[in-house]
Amino acid sequence: MTKKDTLAIGIDLGTTNSAIAVWRQGEAELIPNVLGKYLTPSVVSIDDNGQVLVGDAAHSRLITRPAETVAAFKRYMGTNKTFELGENRYTPTELCALILGSLKADAEAYLGEPISEVVISVPAYFSDQQRKQVHLAAELADLIAVRLINEPTAACLAYSLHESHERRFLVFDLGGGTFDVTVVEHQDGFVDVRASAGDNRLGGEDFTQKLADHVIDNVKTDDGELALADIAKIFSACEQAKKSNDADFVISLPEPFAKTVSLTQHQLDEIWKDTLLRLSQPLRQALSDARISPSDIDELIFVGGATRLRHVQQLATRLIGRFGKITLDPDLVVAMGAATQAACRLRDEAVEEIVLTDVSPFSLGIASSRNGQSGVFSPIIERNTVIPTSRVERFYTTSDKQDSVRIAVYQGERFWVRENIFINEFEVEVPENHAGEEAIDVRFSYDINGLLEVDVTVVSNKQTTQKVIDRTPIGMSDDDKAASRQRLAKLKVHPREKLPNIALSEKLNRLYEEKLAEERHLVEQLILHFTHALDSQDERVINEARNDVDAQLKILGFQ
Repeated sequence: MTKKDTLAIGIDLGTTNSAIAVWRQGEAELIPNVLGKYLTPSVVSIDDNGQVLVGDAAHSRLITRPAETVAAFKRYMGTNKTFELGENRYTPTELCALILGSLKADAEAYLGEPISEVVISVPAYFSDQQRKQVHLAAELADLIAVRLINEPTAACLAYSLHESHERRFLVFDLGGGTFDVTVVEHQDGFVDVRASAGDNRLGGEDFTQKLADHVIDNVKTDDGELALADIAKIFSACEQAKKSNDADFVISLPEPFAKTVSLTQHQLDEIWKDTLLRLSQPLRQALSDARISPSDIDELIFVGGATRLRHVQQLATRLIGRFGKITLDPDLVVAMGAATQAACRLRDEAVEEIVLTDVSPFSLGIASSRNGQSGVFSPIIERNTVIPTSRVERFYTTSDKQDSVRIAVYQGERFWVRENIFINEFEVEVPENHAGEEAIDVRFSYDINGLLEVDVTVVSNKQTTQKVIDRTPIGMSDDDKAASRQRLAKLKVHPREKLPNIALSEKLNRLYEEKLAEERHLVEQLILHFTHALDSQDERVINEARNDVDAQLKILGFQ
């Protein structure tokens, strides 16, 4: 099959439900499963004959056969946890592969032809290890995950097809098991991710569990613990009550309880107080990283089935100061966006003008010493930096006659390097000298495909050592790697060496020479402001500063 003939398939592999879509005739088309439904429960069970059941067939057994049925296993991707089903134990990756295999079979039956290449959505805050497991799950399902797209980005991509004017979105994505907040700007065909934050262990399942815990405390007798089947019935009843979207809940419990539990909105506020509080921090973090305030948001978009919960919508509305938008089905919009990304990848003419930029969800840096304290993490590429990007930082030797420096690369946000995720390491030779007399420039260049180039240049002798770290879960082909490295090479220029910035710096220096007294002081402030922006190596900050300085010069009448 040629690339032109390849189907553009997108999959939303969800914690609670999953969906699949195809790009056809200029739009994303959802693919129904064998039961005619667009949502397939992410549930796996084993029947009495040892046969594996997936989706709706397994979902009904959560109540009747809870010991032989598992759900919400996506939450444990990247961990060592296993699930016992029948006589076997399964990893979360293997269980996700069964869901993907079911979606694949449904799609092939619907489309009448085989599928192989797919774009799969993942939570924005999934780690490298978790992303690798998604790729492996696809491989086990006889699929090739040619691209992983962050769930909020996929949702924005779907919404961008329905928006023709410039807007700044905040995507509030609360699924069954994960939570992401992403700030995105859409203008002139550009879908520009500004910042993401999230919590991989927070979702709609947590709200259901809190509700179930409260109900269990109220129905439990002195006889002891409830049977697993009875707990499953309570959990299911709480899930149904959650879907009612009423201010007050009436939870109808089946036998052996045969009673109803009524909860007022005030009681629900108390039950979910801590869970709702956990939603606030990532939202504030995303706004802070994007350097904007809630009033700068044009639209609040709800994504994920758990955002239908009235309490969740009220919290987001209160924090952002505007009502949310659900133009597209929050359960299905991510699958539609994933299919749209698949079409973009294949350069479909309907989306050829869409340009998607994303950010690095985590900081990348090296182990270093600070004020005599070793084992400190020094970020070089900060989280939420637009990629592709290239940044450089200078470091110095720490001991006399030191003849080498170990470059240990880490990912994370913690101060102590041991608390972050180790990626790779290598050694660089330096001339022997007194402590602090030898310096190295460490440059990180990182692209959207996950290719990280680390260039280390010894300042005194200009000797450069390079390490190419392929962080893509399945590894890049030689051709793709060469293309990425060529693109990254163009970025390896410090912003102060780019022509527009050189021109403005020279202009400011000339004005400083020409002016006196108060006018010279004003120019000095502009020089310091622009220099600070250049030192950040952040193109957005630099562009904003350059525009600010130009505007100030016009106001002052300085030419």
